Order: sequence, then C-alpha cells, then structure tokens
Amino acid sequence: MQTLFEGGKVFDGEAMRPAGTAVLVEGGKVKKVAPKGEFAGFAGERVDTTGGTLMPGLIDCHVHLCLGGEGDPGTAQLKLSDAQLALKTLERAQVTLKGGTVAVRDCGGRNYIELSVRDAIKRGEFTGPAIRASGRIICMTGGHGNRTGRIADGVDEVVKAVREQIHAGADVIKIMATGGVMTPGVNPEDAHYTREEMAAGLKEARRFHKRSASHAQGAEGILNAVLGGVSSIEHGIFLDEECLKAMLERGTFLVPTLAAVLNIIGNKDKGIPPWAVEKSERVFEVHKRSFQTFYKAGGRIALGTDAGTPFNLHGENALELEYMVDNGMKPLDALKAGTSAAADLCDLPELGALREGQAADFLLVEGDPVADIKMAARRANHRGVFKSGRPATGAPVLAGSLARIEARAAF
Repeated sequence: MQTLFEGGKVFDGEAMRPAGTAVLVEGGKVKKVAPKGEFAGFAGERVDTTGGTLMPGLIDCHVHLCLGGEGDPGTAQLKLSDAQLALKTLERAQVTLKGGTVAVRDCGGRNYIELSVRDAIKRGEFTGPAIRASGRIICMTGGHGNRTGRIADGVDEVVKAVREQIHAGADVIKIMATGGVMTPGVNPEDAHYTREEMAAGLKEARRFHKRSASHAQGAEGILNAVLGGVSSIEHGIFLDEECLKAMLERGTFLVPTLAAVLNIIGNKDKGIPPWAVEKSERVFEVHKRSFQTFYKAGGRIALGTDAGTPFNLHGENALELEYMVDNGMKPLDALKAGTSAAADLCDLPELGALREGQAADFLLVEGDPVADIKMAARRANHRGVFKSGRPATGAPVLAGSLARIEARAAF
C-alpha cells in the first residue's frame, strides 16, 4: 500500500525542503521525496500535512527505560521484581514512541531486561521505538551506578566486564568515567577509572565493533574517556579547554542531557534525595556553560535526555530540543542533533533522515519547528507519530495490569 504525505513543509534531517515537497511511502519505507506535482493523479491514501511540518522521528541517545522518573527512581526500581520491571519497561518504551521519539539508546538497565524488551519490539510482538542498549553499566567498586551496574576493578576485570555485555547482546558499551549526581557519596568531579582501565575497556569494545558511551562529568574523567577512544561523552558537565580540544580532534560526540539537572532543580521539593539536589544545584550553571562552549566550538552534539531520572519523564524526550535552544543552539541544529546526528551516533542508518529508502518513521508537528522549536519540542504541538508509515498506536500494556503490579509491589 502507498501513502502520500502532502500539503505542509518537510524537514529531512538536515534541512528544510523547498515548499511543496511531498513524501510517498510504500512498504514502510520512503519511496520518493519530490515536488507534489510529480504525484498528480495519485489514487492511494493521503495524509494532509497542511500547516505543519513532516520530519524524521526523534532519536534519544540517552535514556533509562528501567527507571520511571520518580523522585528517587533507583529506589523505586529496586522494589520491583524482574517480571514487574519488564512490563514497566515496555510501557515506558511505548510512551516514548507516542511522544515522537522513534528510537532510543538505553544507557543502563537492570539484569538485561531492556534487552528483552528491545528484542520483542524488533520481532514485531509489540509496537515501540527501536532500542539500542548497553546492558549493565560498567563501574568501579563504590562508583556511580553500583547498585545495578557491573562492578569491575583493574584492567583485566574491566575487559572481562565489556566481554560480558557483548555476550549478553549489548549494542553499545557504557563505562562510568566519573562520579555522578544520582549516587550518594560520590563526587561528579572525581575521575573513577584510571586512564589505563578506561582505555582497555574501550579498546575491547572497538575490537568487537561496538560503539561506546561514557558517563563523564568531571574534566579528568572526560579526558580519560576521550583519549581512550570513546564514541560519546554523556553529560560533559565540567568539560574544560583540554577536553574540548581532544573531543574536537577526535570527533567525539557530546550528549548533553540538559533535561536531567533541569528537572531535578525544578522539582527539588518533590521527594528527590537532598544530596542529589545539592549536587544538581552545584553543577547547574557550569553544565550550561560547557554545553554552550562545545556548541560554539563546532563540536558534534546528539540529543539525549537521561529520561527516567527524577521527573525526567519518558514520552517528554522532545523537550530537550527546547532546552538546547534556550541555551544558545540554533533550532535547525537542535533538530539535526535529534535526528541525523543521533542516528549516526546510535548506528541507525535507516533512521534520522527523510529520504528515499529510509524507514518511514515520522513525526508530524504543527507549524515550522525551525522558526519555533516548541512546535517539535512540546507534545501539544505534535499532530501524529508514524512507525513504518502507519500511525504509532500499537498494543499498549494494560493500565489495569500495571496498577495491580504496583499494588503487589507495595507489600
């Protein structure tokens, strides 16, 4: 079956197409992108995009589907059994898709549950976003993420931990270079792994053709990860001139996750642990400055939210576009960060662009998001989400079932 999207504007992942561009979909893929006059006499199904913009669905390079955005999501997660958490994880993935995000990179789950959800969606058993997953994060003893991560100390153990994630089916390797905001008793500025440990783990990831991501907030840890050959720096809060130079030279991506700290600061009186609020308030301004410095220097940026952290809700991922623009990014560059650049980082060549042969995973928004980023960032301005050219409704997890799960978990 063929479907023609016509009437409005088209953003193709890199630029706005000329007025009057239409998009023909067949078999779940983009068949043709051309002036609408070339489709005269088309007799198939049509989607009227008049007054809006058709664009590639968004890609979020940093989420945690096993976390639910509660005030203390780590503790909330630990109260659920694996079976209960699997249903929650699937529900969050489906909510994410309905919010206009057609693919995510999960940067740390629990017991490989998110990999099972990934595989079920890939097999077509459930509708959901494409998922790239890291499996268990790799951290040092007492390090950031140690409650659910794979604790490894020393070069040999880090290499073994990387191999374990690859064996489990991870798409990307996540290594914790520094302390973080959401683990008590650790300092975001402190480097955790040594340069030798970091380099060994990243080299092993590359040996098996895996991209890598490093939670890296302090400057020393950022530099350790970049010099070790990491694909992306997550957060990059205390990024300094030496880090900037090294990242620019190597083409290392920054995934800034501005939403994470913003949502903690904005909801600090709603049950978030005091130590997490204190650290967030301490890093808030420097995080914004680091993002602005990296962007102005021409660094490669991909959209990421850290969704699942406190009040950083799945399904609201698109708000990161607005946060980046509020901090100095041009709307066109923010849109590219959330589409084509994110697809590059996540190894999703079939997504992130609207051109012949690509998957017809679209977001249709009101107005022109290049003129007003809120058109793409806010769900109230989304007209529709399309997966393989069809409305992304899917078979949701039943709300009643989730309510019963939560009731049992309370005992």
